[in-house]
Amino acid sequence: MDWLKELLKKAGFDESKIDGLIGDVNKELPKHFVPKSQYNDLSDTKKKLEKDITERDTQLETLSKDAGASETLKAEIARLQGENKTAADKYAADLKDMTLTNAITAALNGKVHNEKVVTGMIDKNKLVIGDDGKVVGLDEQLKGLQTSDAYLFKPEDIGVGSGGTGGFRVGGAGGGSAGAATNEQLAGIFGVADTK
Repeated sequence: MDWLKELLKKAGFDESKIDGLIGDVNKELPKHFVPKSQYNDLSDTKKKLEKDITERDTQLETLSKDAGASETLKAEIARLQGENKTAADKYAADLKDMTLTNAITAALNGKVHNEKVVTGMIDKNKLVIGDDGKVVGLDEQLKGLQTSDAYLFKPEDIGVGSGGTGGFRVGGAGGGSAGAATNEQLAGIFGVADTK
């Protein structure tokens, strides 16, 4: 309290009275004032708490933004998952259609007059691809079409073993190999002289 003594001396107080006054001030001062060390401690604590509150506020703002971003991110993830599922379903459907189309094409190869027409008449929804990759139900539909729309199918070779090719023969009498025209007969029909 030397600083108070110096102030009182400058103010013109008597030194004998200053000591008594300082004693009274020392008794009353702690009731009304906080010591400087305690003030500094409290001030430092207050600054630290204000800094902590600011940091917490910043963290809360960041968390709130992250929570919002999280919702946005969740929505984006859900959208992408939906698109991926749609793409996977489309891929599976396209693969199934391609497999069925290839199986139908292989089954019809060389057996029909117009492959596109017959392919269009086959109901792909009734066909099932087995675990072994074979198409179930195709043979039944083809047999049904051969019965109901036989004109779409080429006649099967008959009499291959007897030398005939079956079907229409030029200049033939309509049966077996006996009806096949010779070169001389054809030359006569078309008016071409024999070059032999």
